[in-house]
Amino acid sequence: MKTSKMWRWLLVVVGIALASPVFASQCPSLMRKIDTAMKTAMLTPAQTDEVKKLRADGERQHKARDHKASVDSLKKAMQILGI
Repeated sequence: MKTSKMWRWLLVVVGIALASPVFASQCPSLMRKIDTAMKTAMLTPAQTDEVKKLRADGERQHKARDHKASVDSLKKAMQILGI
């Protein structure tokens, strides 16, 4: 029984370790997509401010190695942009 639990925990740890680089490499590409879309976006001033804030939050979170939060922020910005 204990061996089964140890294997389960090991798989969780390995899964987390492997997922982090995936999120890390995704952040810069999402930021580039936002930057490109902002050049032609037709947004209200409030939407523009929100996208800029979320984009900045995403970059800050990426630099702090909080890649899941970064991806979440950047995807919210992309949703506002419709991309």
